[in-house]
Amino acid sequence: MNEYFERLQALLATSPFVHEPLLSFDDRKDAWFIRGDIYFIDNSRLHFRELFVGQGNPVKIAYSYHYQQGDATMIFRYDNSPHYPDLPSAPHHKHTADENVIEAGLPDFESVLREIENLIAVK
Repeated sequence: MNEYFERLQALLATSPFVHEPLLSFDDRKDAWFIRGDIYFIDNSRLHFRELFVGQGNPVKIAYSYHYQQGDATMIFRYDNSPHYPDLPSAPHHKHTADENVIEAGLPDFESVLREIENLIAVK
């Protein structure tokens, strides 16, 4: 899991849109918890958390990627809380700025970062 955490740090270090990345990594033997607040050049922020379990090939069992404007208005959030069981992708889903909840596959950190970078680039 240290390699994964280092890859996240490298992605953030090379992004031209990241202003300040604040990350933490908690190794709990059979579980790893990564969380962070990533501040971007337009004052937007990504608050995220990922929980992995298992030895050898850890599995992400819980996550949330909450992206918001500088004034705390939500832009989107991916999570796997089981509160939308009727979605085909349940428990995975995405909350949108217009307060809709849509199906979404299991996201990874890099794809979320790229989505944010694209949003900032078109401003």
